[in-house]
Amino acid sequence: MLKRKKQLLLYPSLVLTTAVCLKVIYDTNTFKVNEVDLYSTKLSDGSSIKILQLTDIHNRIFGKDHLPLINRIDELQPDIIVITGDLVDRKTTDLTAMFRLIEKIVTINKHVYFVSGNHEWDNFKKDRLMDGLVDRGVQLMDNTNIILDINHNKLQLAGVADYSTEHDNLSEAMLGLQSENYTLLLSHAPDLVNTLMNESIDLILSGHTHGGQIRIPFIGALVAPDQGYFPELDKGLYQWKPDHYLYIDSGLGTTKLPLRLFNQSQMSLLTIKGKK
Repeated sequence: MLKRKKQLLLYPSLVLTTAVCLKVIYDTNTFKVNEVDLYSTKLSDGSSIKILQLTDIHNRIFGKDHLPLINRIDELQPDIIVITGDLVDRKTTDLTAMFRLIEKIVTINKHVYFVSGNHEWDNFKKDRLMDGLVDRGVQLMDNTNIILDINHNKLQLAGVADYSTEHDNLSEAMLGLQSENYTLLLSHAPDLVNTLMNESIDLILSGHTHGGQIRIPFIGALVAPDQGYFPELDKGLYQWKPDHYLYIDSGLGTTKLPLRLFNQSQMSLLTIKGKK
């Protein structure tokens, strides 16, 4: 009788353990596209700008030669593609896989912009990586800006080098920008938002947190870099002042623990729509 009771208790545990393991495999090795719509009077009514954000890839390869990822990017047809840091891991020594990924992305869309993350700054091949990105057609946006004309709208694209390693210079990044135009800021670390005052930044795109990698249902991230346990800024859309937003993408790769749970790998498609 006692043996049967133990067996009855063991079966649910085995089922639960198996389910969790399968969920980890799925969340870590497959990816989704998170789509977000935002609205602004700074864009002409009825127009839109589609921005694809990739972040925290950490030298990760999805499928053979990145094909699942590349095919999905091609299907989405964004106006621009932004990579918000940690393309490689701090321990990455072979840059071949990421260079191949970039070459394929640039073939799809020549408007690719990159800001550095903490893992780039911690990697001894950082300079070679940056040079390789430029050689392949990527525009580096560390502490600088550019004005883009997209669908009859002016998009002010600014970027800062990694805030978490103190390489950022927001003043340089914002130099010469006009408040009447829509401003998008790329910042690997989302904590930068806590230092902002009256800057006219309509949208900040960040990564860094991985959404915690492991999330607890109905609670959120267990831990995130620079924020500790149960972080306030972990994943998704935040309004830091009226009509000004921070969006944190949870990324495609992993670091330290090579797994995700209740937090599927992802990239994000953000569509800014004009309104009166």
